[in-house]
Amino acid sequence: MAEKQKLSRRRSVVVWTLIVLASVITLLMVMTFWLKRQVLDNDSWRKASTELVQNQDVRHAVSTLVVNQLYENVDVGQALSEKLPEQAKALGPTLAAVVREPATNAVEALLARPKIQQLFIEASSGAQQKLVNVLEDKTGYGISTGEGNVTIDLHALVVELGTTLGVSQERLDKLPAKAGVINLMSSDQLGAAQKGVKLVHVISGFFVILVLALYALAVYLARGRRRETLRNVGWAFIIVSVLTLALRRFVGNYVVDALTESTGERPVRAIWLIGSSILGQIGRAGILYGAITVVGAVLAGPTRAATAARRWLAPYLNERPALAWTVLGAAFALVVLWGPTHALHEWWGIVIFGGLLALGLAALRRETMKEFPPAHAADAPPAPVPG
Repeated sequence: MAEKQKLSRRRSVVVWTLIVLASVITLLMVMTFWLKRQVLDNDSWRKASTELVQNQDVRHAVSTLVVNQLYENVDVGQALSEKLPEQAKALGPTLAAVVREPATNAVEALLARPKIQQLFIEASSGAQQKLVNVLEDKTGYGISTGEGNVTIDLHALVVELGTTLGVSQERLDKLPAKAGVINLMSSDQLGAAQKGVKLVHVISGFFVILVLALYALAVYLARGRRRETLRNVGWAFIIVSVLTLALRRFVGNYVVDALTESTGERPVRAIWLIGSSILGQIGRAGILYGAITVVGAVLAGPTRAATAARRWLAPYLNERPALAWTVLGAAFALVVLWGPTHALHEWWGIVIFGGLLALGLAALRRETMKEFPPAHAADAPPAPVPG
């Protein structure tokens, strides 16, 4: 007896070790998925850029940047003086100072127009694509780790503002090429970033297989306590997902505090929330998957409420299994079509979600068949005794 208890304790330690290890790797997997599906994916970046330019705080920040770039690279006062009558030319610098704030409002109004928003989206999307091309070490794109920087080019917006303020085309033609250009990554940072991106591509798919294998092994080794272990796996999913959401908020607060003054807090926070939206969706999806697992494990348990629920479901599960599977399949299809989380737009998210539902229904049906066998089986005449 003592030997059996010792063996059981050892197995319990192994099972919990597997669950904890799988949970840590799951957190790392979530980070790699976010990088791969949002930061490195041009469609996701383009969508985020659209949301950014439609955000009022971000538009105001971009407007201020564009106005500053124009005023730093063009003598707006002199340009306005050239437009004034001879007797009023001295008012040019004063007028330039007066119109600076209205100019910011004018750029905000420009950024509200679909045509100008498209300029911003194309600039942002093009910069991201160049960045990804460099990070994935693709050739033929004119940028490498030894040359130049990866930038987002808002030069066209600066020129558009200058035209609106009446700056002559001659002066606008003399604008430095770097006016309105924002540096995303300098050349001395690209080498390390390339190695990181290569690592993300290699390990992201491997993590999925490893996590599922570790959780499955934990459940397999927990003989006699597999239902409880499955419930614990569900709670592990929930805990990791809550940590993901908490990490998103913590990193966001750190970025805002480190990179901005109080006046720039709102746009940077908006940029972070939009840029990490998929991370939030993955976290919420993990809570959903974990909750489904926990509810399924509890429903299969010995409590009075769970037994009553199984008794109510038994006639449908045992005698009309086709109906039960059809209802589950229809519910699954509706949720996938709805796609409330990013994970349900990815093959791995759909497979995990469908697999959890199928395993849960199969396990529940096996339990109800054991506890509440079909009525016609109980009423059937006993089999004849041979001989």
